[in-house]
Amino acid sequence: MDIAARDDAVAGFCAPEFASLRAAFVEQVVSGAELGASVCVTVDGETVVDLWGGYADPERTRPWDVDTLVNTFSITKTMVALSALLLVDRGELDVYQKVAHYWPEFAANGKADIEVRHLLSHTSGVSGWEAPIVLPDIYDPDAAADRLAAQPPWWEPGTASGYHAMNYGHLIGAVIERITGRPLGRFFAEELAEPLGADFHIGTPAADLGRIATLVPPELPEFDPSLLPQDSVMFKTLFQPLLDFAECGTPQWQQAELGGMGGHGNARSIARLQSLVSNGGALDGRKFLSDKTIELIFEPQSDGVDLALMLPLRFGIGYGLPQAQAAPHVPDGKVCWWAGLGGAFVVNDLDHRVTFAYAMNRMAPGLIGSDRADAYLKATFDTVRGRA
Repeated sequence: MDIAARDDAVAGFCAPEFASLRAAFVEQVVSGAELGASVCVTVDGETVVDLWGGYADPERTRPWDVDTLVNTFSITKTMVALSALLLVDRGELDVYQKVAHYWPEFAANGKADIEVRHLLSHTSGVSGWEAPIVLPDIYDPDAAADRLAAQPPWWEPGTASGYHAMNYGHLIGAVIERITGRPLGRFFAEELAEPLGADFHIGTPAADLGRIATLVPPELPEFDPSLLPQDSVMFKTLFQPLLDFAECGTPQWQQAELGGMGGHGNARSIARLQSLVSNGGALDGRKFLSDKTIELIFEPQSDGVDLALMLPLRFGIGYGLPQAQAAPHVPDGKVCWWAGLGGAFVVNDLDHRVTFAYAMNRMAPGLIGSDRADAYLKATFDTVRGRA
Protein backbone atom coordinates (compact mmCIF):
# COMPACT_ATOMS: atom_id res chain seq x y z
CA MET A 1 0.00 0.00 0.00
CA ASP A 2 1.43 3.37 -0.97
CA ILE A 3 1.92 6.32 1.36
CA ALA A 4 -1.13 8.22 0.09
CA ALA A 5 -3.39 5.23 0.61
CA ARG A 6 -2.05 4.75 4.11
CA ASP A 7 -2.67 8.41 4.91
CA ASP A 8 -6.25 8.08 3.63
CA ALA A 9 -6.88 5.27 6.12
CA VAL A 10 -7.45 7.73 8.98
CA ALA A 11 -9.05 11.14 9.35
CA GLY A 12 -8.67 13.99 11.80
CA PHE A 13 -5.55 15.87 12.81
CA CYS A 14 -2.34 15.33 14.74
CA ALA A 15 0.21 17.83 16.03
CA PRO A 16 3.64 17.14 14.47
CA GLU A 17 5.26 16.14 17.76
CA PHE A 18 2.80 13.22 18.05
CA ALA A 19 3.67 11.81 14.62
CA SER A 20 4.68 8.48 16.19
CA LEU A 21 1.18 8.08 17.65
CA ARG A 22 -0.37 8.78 14.27
CA ALA A 23 1.97 6.26 12.65
CA ALA A 24 1.03 3.62 15.22
CA PHE A 25 -2.68 4.28 14.70
CA VAL A 26 -2.41 4.20 10.90
CA GLU A 27 -0.49 0.92 11.12
CA GLN A 28 -3.20 -0.75 13.18
CA VAL A 29 -6.02 0.52 10.95
CA VAL A 30 -4.29 -0.37 7.68
CA SER A 31 -3.29 -3.83 8.89
CA GLY A 32 -6.86 -4.60 9.88
CA ALA A 33 -5.94 -5.10 13.53
CA GLU A 34 -8.39 -2.28 14.18
CA LEU A 35 -11.85 -2.58 12.67
CA GLY A 36 -12.79 0.96 13.67
CA ALA A 37 -11.33 3.20 16.34
CA SER A 38 -10.57 6.69 17.59
CA VAL A 39 -7.66 8.13 19.57
CA CYS A 40 -7.36 11.57 21.14
CA VAL A 41 -4.79 13.47 23.20
CA THR A 42 -5.17 16.79 24.99
CA VAL A 43 -2.43 18.99 26.44
CA ASP A 44 -3.37 21.83 28.79
CA GLY A 45 -6.99 21.06 27.96
CA GLU A 46 -6.44 21.64 24.24
CA THR A 47 -6.78 18.86 21.68
CA VAL A 48 -3.50 18.03 19.94
CA VAL A 49 -4.47 14.64 18.46
CA ASP A 50 -7.93 13.70 17.22
CA LEU A 51 -7.85 10.72 14.85
CA TRP A 52 -10.37 8.16 13.71
CA GLY A 53 -10.48 5.49 11.07
CA GLY A 54 -11.74 2.11 9.90
CA TYR A 55 -15.32 0.90 9.98
CA ALA A 56 -18.25 1.00 12.36
CA ASP A 57 -19.49 -2.47 11.36
CA PRO A 58 -17.87 -5.85 10.70
CA GLU A 59 -19.26 -5.89 7.15
CA ARG A 60 -17.25 -2.70 6.48
CA THR A 61 -20.22 -0.87 5.02
CA ARG A 62 -20.18 2.06 7.47
CA PRO A 63 -17.00 4.10 7.81
CA TRP A 64 -16.04 5.12 11.34
CA ASP A 65 -16.99 8.79 11.17
CA VAL A 66 -16.18 11.95 13.11
CA ASP A 67 -19.22 11.38 15.36
CA THR A 68 -19.29 7.59 15.61
CA LEU A 69 -20.06 6.34 19.13
CA VAL A 70 -19.14 3.03 20.71
CA ASN A 71 -19.76 1.23 23.99
CA THR A 72 -16.72 2.12 26.10
CA PHE A 73 -17.55 -0.30 28.90
CA SER A 74 -15.66 0.58 32.09
CA ILE A 75 -14.37 3.91 30.81
CA THR A 76 -17.88 4.90 31.91
CA LYS A 77 -16.76 4.49 35.52
CA THR A 78 -14.42 7.47 35.15
CA MET A 79 -17.40 9.59 34.14
CA VAL A 80 -19.32 8.42 37.21
CA ALA A 81 -16.30 9.25 39.38
CA LEU A 82 -16.10 12.70 37.77
CA SER A 83 -19.79 13.25 38.55
CA ALA A 84 -19.24 12.33 42.20
CA LEU A 85 -16.19 14.58 42.45
CA LEU A 86 -18.24 17.45 41.09
CA LEU A 87 -20.60 17.06 44.06
CA VAL A 88 -17.63 16.84 46.40
CA ASP A 89 -16.36 20.13 45.06
CA ARG A 90 -19.74 21.73 45.68
CA GLY A 91 -19.76 20.56 49.28
CA GLU A 92 -22.72 18.24 48.71
CA LEU A 93 -20.84 14.95 49.02
CA ASP A 94 -18.15 13.86 51.47
CA VAL A 95 -16.19 10.79 50.37
CA TYR A 96 -15.42 9.97 54.04
CA GLN A 97 -19.11 10.09 55.01
CA LYS A 98 -21.12 6.91 55.42
CA VAL A 99 -23.06 5.89 52.32
CA ALA A 100 -26.14 5.46 54.52
CA HIS A 101 -26.00 9.17 55.41
CA TYR A 102 -27.21 9.85 51.86
CA TRP A 103 -28.92 6.52 51.17
CA PRO A 104 -30.37 5.20 54.45
CA GLU A 105 -31.54 1.88 53.05
CA PHE A 106 -27.94 0.96 52.24
CA ALA A 107 -27.20 0.43 55.95
CA ALA A 108 -29.03 -2.92 55.88
CA ASN A 109 -27.25 -6.21 56.45
CA GLY A 110 -24.04 -4.91 58.00
CA LYS A 111 -23.30 -2.01 55.64
CA ALA A 112 -23.88 0.92 57.98
CA ASP A 113 -20.19 1.81 58.20
CA ILE A 114 -19.34 1.64 54.49
CA GLU A 115 -18.12 5.04 53.30
CA VAL A 116 -18.58 6.72 49.93
CA ARG A 117 -14.85 6.36 49.22
CA HIS A 118 -15.28 2.59 49.47
CA LEU A 119 -17.79 2.66 46.62
CA LEU A 120 -15.54 4.89 44.53
CA SER A 121 -12.47 2.69 45.10
CA HIS A 122 -14.08 -0.76 44.68
CA THR A 123 -13.42 -1.62 48.32
CA SER A 124 -17.01 -1.64 49.64
CA GLY A 125 -17.50 -5.40 49.68
CA VAL A 126 -20.56 -4.94 47.44
CA SER A 127 -19.07 -5.78 44.06
CA GLY A 128 -22.13 -7.39 42.49
CA TRP A 129 -25.60 -8.80 42.99
CA GLU A 130 -26.76 -11.84 44.87
CA ALA A 131 -28.25 -14.52 42.60
CA PRO A 132 -30.61 -15.07 40.96
CA ILE A 133 -30.23 -12.16 38.56
CA VAL A 134 -30.20 -11.80 34.77
CA LEU A 135 -28.82 -8.98 32.65
CA PRO A 136 -32.13 -7.16 31.94
CA ASP A 137 -32.70 -6.89 35.71
CA ILE A 138 -29.97 -4.25 35.92
CA TYR A 139 -31.53 -2.00 33.25
CA ASP A 140 -33.78 -0.55 35.95
CA PRO A 141 -31.19 1.34 38.03
CA ASP A 142 -33.51 2.00 40.96
CA ALA A 143 -34.66 -1.60 41.35
CA ALA A 144 -31.12 -2.89 40.87
CA ALA A 145 -29.80 -0.44 43.48
CA ASP A 146 -32.51 -1.52 45.92
CA ARG A 147 -31.25 -5.09 45.61
CA LEU A 148 -27.70 -3.96 46.40
CA ALA A 149 -28.91 -1.99 49.42
CA ALA A 150 -30.56 -5.09 50.88
CA GLN A 151 -27.64 -7.52 50.64
CA PRO A 152 -24.58 -7.99 52.88
CA PRO A 153 -20.99 -7.21 51.84
CA TRP A 154 -18.94 -10.12 50.50
CA TRP A 155 -15.73 -9.15 52.39
CA GLU A 156 -14.76 -6.69 55.10
CA PRO A 157 -15.20 -3.22 53.56
CA GLY A 158 -12.03 -1.20 53.14
CA THR A 159 -9.65 -4.15 53.46
CA ALA A 160 -9.21 -5.00 49.76
CA SER A 161 -10.54 -4.11 46.33
CA GLY A 162 -13.01 -6.30 44.51
CA TYR A 163 -13.71 -4.63 41.19
CA HIS A 164 -17.29 -3.34 41.04
CA ALA A 165 -17.51 -4.46 37.42
CA MET A 166 -21.19 -3.99 36.63
CA ASN A 167 -22.70 -2.26 39.63
CA TYR A 168 -20.35 0.73 40.09
CA GLY A 169 -22.80 3.12 38.46
CA HIS A 170 -25.79 1.69 40.29
CA LEU A 171 -24.15 2.26 43.67
CA ILE A 172 -22.72 5.73 43.07
CA GLY A 173 -25.67 6.73 40.92
CA ALA A 174 -28.01 5.98 43.81
CA VAL A 175 -26.01 8.33 46.04
CA ILE A 176 -25.98 11.05 43.36
CA GLU A 177 -29.72 10.75 42.83
CA ARG A 178 -30.46 11.04 46.54
CA ILE A 179 -28.35 14.18 46.78
CA THR A 180 -29.50 15.90 43.58
CA GLY A 181 -32.90 14.42 42.82
CA ARG A 182 -31.60 13.56 39.34
CA PRO A 183 -30.71 10.13 38.00
CA LEU A 184 -27.07 9.54 37.13
CA GLY A 185 -27.42 9.83 33.35
CA ARG A 186 -29.29 13.11 33.55
CA PHE A 187 -26.95 14.60 36.15
CA PHE A 188 -23.90 13.66 34.08
CA ALA A 189 -25.44 15.09 30.90
CA GLU A 190 -26.59 18.36 32.45
CA GLU A 191 -23.56 19.08 34.62
CA LEU A 192 -20.66 17.72 32.57
CA ALA A 193 -21.30 16.44 29.04
CA GLU A 194 -23.52 19.26 27.82
CA PRO A 195 -21.57 22.17 29.36
CA LEU A 196 -18.35 20.76 27.89
CA GLY A 197 -19.84 19.84 24.52
CA ALA A 198 -18.82 16.22 25.00
CA ASP A 199 -20.62 13.54 22.99
CA PHE A 200 -20.65 10.91 25.75
CA HIS A 201 -23.83 9.32 27.10
CA ILE A 202 -24.78 7.26 30.13
CA GLY A 203 -28.04 6.13 28.60
CA THR A 204 -27.84 6.96 24.89
CA PRO A 205 -30.85 8.88 23.49
CA ALA A 206 -32.87 6.98 20.88
CA ALA A 207 -32.02 9.61 18.27
CA ASP A 208 -28.32 8.74 18.56
CA LEU A 209 -28.51 4.96 18.38
CA GLY A 210 -27.79 4.96 14.65
CA ARG A 211 -24.33 6.41 15.31
CA ILE A 212 -23.22 3.51 17.50
CA ALA A 213 -20.54 1.20 16.09
CA THR A 214 -21.12 -2.54 16.20
CA LEU A 215 -18.96 -4.37 18.70
CA VAL A 216 -16.92 -7.36 17.57
CA PRO A 217 -16.47 -9.53 20.67
CA PRO A 218 -13.02 -10.94 21.47
CA GLU A 219 -12.10 -14.50 20.63
CA LEU A 220 -11.99 -16.21 24.00
CA PRO A 221 -10.95 -19.73 24.94
CA GLU A 222 -13.65 -22.13 26.01
CA PHE A 223 -14.34 -21.67 29.70
CA ASP A 224 -16.93 -23.14 32.00
CA PRO A 225 -17.79 -20.64 34.78
CA SER A 226 -19.23 -23.45 36.85
CA LEU A 227 -15.66 -24.62 37.47
CA LEU A 228 -15.10 -21.54 39.65
CA PRO A 229 -16.11 -21.67 43.32
CA GLN A 230 -19.69 -20.42 43.24
CA ASP A 231 -19.26 -18.46 46.46
CA SER A 232 -16.06 -16.68 45.33
CA VAL A 233 -16.00 -12.93 44.90
CA MET A 234 -14.75 -13.47 41.34
CA PHE A 235 -17.65 -15.69 40.32
CA LYS A 236 -20.36 -13.62 41.99
CA THR A 237 -18.96 -10.36 40.58
CA LEU A 238 -18.24 -11.39 37.01
CA PHE A 239 -20.98 -13.95 36.34
CA GLN A 240 -24.00 -12.60 38.28
CA PRO A 241 -25.38 -11.57 35.81
CA LEU A 242 -23.44 -12.97 32.86
CA LEU A 243 -22.44 -10.33 30.30
CA ASP A 244 -23.82 -11.11 26.84
CA PHE A 245 -22.06 -9.25 24.00
CA ALA A 246 -25.05 -9.71 21.68
CA GLU A 247 -27.23 -8.03 24.28
CA CYS A 248 -24.77 -5.10 24.36
CA GLY A 249 -25.83 -4.31 20.79
CA THR A 250 -29.51 -3.95 21.60
CA PRO A 251 -31.35 -0.63 22.09
CA GLN A 252 -32.33 -1.79 25.57
CA TRP A 253 -28.68 -1.96 26.65
CA GLN A 254 -27.65 1.16 24.77
CA GLN A 255 -30.39 3.30 26.32
CA ALA A 256 -30.07 1.94 29.86
CA GLU A 257 -28.28 4.08 32.47
CA LEU A 258 -25.44 1.64 33.15
CA GLY A 259 -22.78 3.72 34.82
CA GLY A 260 -20.50 0.74 35.36
CA MET A 261 -20.10 -0.34 31.76
CA GLY A 262 -22.76 1.10 29.44
CA GLY A 263 -21.49 4.55 28.46
CA HIS A 264 -21.24 5.37 24.76
CA GLY A 265 -18.79 7.90 23.37
CA ASN A 266 -15.54 8.15 21.45
CA ALA A 267 -11.95 9.12 22.18
CA ARG A 268 -12.66 12.82 21.64
CA SER A 269 -15.48 12.95 24.18
CA ILE A 270 -13.57 10.82 26.69
CA ALA A 271 -10.51 13.07 26.46
CA ARG A 272 -12.59 16.22 26.62
CA LEU A 273 -14.30 15.24 29.85
CA GLN A 274 -11.31 13.63 31.53
CA SER A 275 -9.04 16.56 30.70
CA LEU A 276 -10.82 18.30 33.56
CA VAL A 277 -8.57 16.18 35.77
CA SER A 278 -5.30 16.71 33.89
CA ASN A 279 -5.96 20.43 33.38
CA GLY A 280 -6.43 21.35 37.02
CA GLY A 281 -10.23 21.16 37.06
CA ALA A 282 -10.83 23.96 34.56
CA LEU A 283 -11.88 24.13 30.92
CA ASP A 284 -13.07 27.00 28.74
CA GLY A 285 -12.52 29.46 31.56
CA ARG A 286 -14.82 27.62 33.96
CA LYS A 287 -13.60 25.92 37.12
CA PHE A 288 -15.32 22.59 37.75
CA LEU A 289 -12.97 20.99 40.29
CA SER A 290 -10.60 22.51 42.84
CA ASP A 291 -7.06 21.28 43.41
CA LYS A 292 -8.21 19.91 46.77
CA THR A 293 -10.89 17.80 45.12
CA ILE A 294 -8.52 16.49 42.46
CA GLU A 295 -6.05 15.51 45.19
CA LEU A 296 -8.64 13.07 46.55
CA ILE A 297 -8.13 10.91 43.45
CA PHE A 298 -4.58 10.20 44.59
CA GLU A 299 -5.38 9.14 48.15
CA PRO A 300 -4.49 5.40 48.08
CA GLN A 301 -7.38 3.14 49.04
CA SER A 302 -6.07 -0.31 48.08
CA ASP A 303 -2.94 -1.92 46.71
CA GLY A 304 -2.93 -5.64 46.09
CA VAL A 305 -4.51 -8.49 44.18
CA ASP A 306 -8.09 -7.53 43.35
CA LEU A 307 -10.58 -10.10 44.67
CA ALA A 308 -12.73 -10.02 41.53
CA LEU A 309 -10.21 -9.63 38.70
CA MET A 310 -7.34 -11.48 40.45
CA LEU A 311 -4.88 -8.89 39.12
CA PRO A 312 -2.59 -6.59 41.13
CA LEU A 313 -4.26 -3.19 41.16
CA ARG A 314 -3.91 0.13 42.97
CA PHE A 315 -6.96 2.29 43.49
CA GLY A 316 -7.30 5.87 44.58
CA ILE A 317 -10.70 7.50 44.89
CA GLY A 318 -12.51 7.00 41.60
CA TYR A 319 -9.56 5.92 39.44
CA GLY A 320 -6.79 3.39 39.14
CA LEU A 321 -3.29 4.52 40.05
CA PRO A 322 -0.15 3.37 38.18
CA GLN A 323 0.56 -0.34 38.54
CA ALA A 324 3.24 -1.68 36.22
CA GLN A 325 2.10 -5.30 36.27
CA ALA A 326 -1.50 -4.51 35.35
CA ALA A 327 -0.81 -1.64 32.94
CA PRO A 328 2.87 -1.44 31.97
CA HIS A 329 2.48 1.51 29.59
CA VAL A 330 0.71 3.77 32.06
CA PRO A 331 3.50 6.08 33.26
CA ASP A 332 4.49 6.60 36.86
CA GLY A 333 3.95 9.91 38.58
CA LYS A 334 0.82 11.86 39.36
CA VAL A 335 -1.24 9.76 36.98
CA CYS A 336 -4.69 8.19 37.13
CA TRP A 337 -6.25 5.87 34.59
CA TRP A 338 -8.74 3.21 33.75
CA ALA A 339 -9.58 0.77 30.95
CA GLY A 340 -12.70 -0.55 29.30
CA LEU A 341 -13.35 -4.20 28.49
CA GLY A 342 -11.91 -4.99 25.08
CA GLY A 343 -9.13 -2.42 25.16
CA ALA A 344 -10.54 1.10 25.54
CA PHE A 345 -8.29 3.30 27.67
CA VAL A 346 -8.00 6.67 29.37
CA VAL A 347 -4.98 8.15 31.18
CA ASN A 348 -4.69 11.49 32.96
CA ASP A 349 -1.06 12.59 33.43
CA LEU A 350 -1.19 15.57 35.76
CA ASP A 351 2.59 16.02 35.74
CA HIS A 352 2.38 16.97 32.07
CA ARG A 353 -1.28 18.10 31.93
CA VAL A 354 -2.02 15.43 29.33
CA THR A 355 -5.06 13.21 28.77
CA PHE A 356 -4.95 10.21 26.43
CA ALA A 357 -8.11 8.39 25.26
CA TYR A 358 -8.78 5.46 22.96
CA ALA A 359 -12.01 3.70 21.98
CA MET A 360 -12.65 0.96 19.42
CA ASN A 361 -15.16 -1.66 18.31
CA ARG A 362 -12.93 -4.70 17.70
CA MET A 363 -12.54 -5.98 21.24
CA ALA A 364 -9.34 -7.65 22.40
CA PRO A 365 -9.21 -10.56 24.87
CA GLY A 366 -7.99 -9.89 28.37
CA LEU A 367 -9.29 -7.75 31.20
CA ILE A 368 -7.12 -4.62 30.80
CA GLY A 369 -5.83 -3.02 27.61
CA SER A 370 -4.60 -4.66 24.41
CA ASP A 371 -1.57 -4.73 22.15
CA ARG A 372 -3.14 -1.89 20.18
CA ALA A 373 -3.76 0.22 23.25
CA ASP A 374 -0.19 -0.45 24.39
CA ALA A 375 1.19 0.78 21.06
CA TYR A 376 -0.75 4.04 21.33
CA LEU A 377 0.10 4.55 24.99
CA LYS A 378 3.79 3.97 24.39
CA ALA A 379 3.89 6.37 21.43
CA THR A 380 2.01 9.03 23.38
CA PHE A 381 3.98 8.95 26.61
CA ASP A 382 7.34 8.46 24.95
CA THR A 383 6.57 11.78 23.26
CA VAL A 384 5.18 13.46 26.36
CA ARG A 385 8.06 12.40 28.56
CA GLY A 386 10.78 13.01 26.00
CA ARG A 387 11.90 9.43 25.58
CA ALA A 388 13.61 8.36 22.37
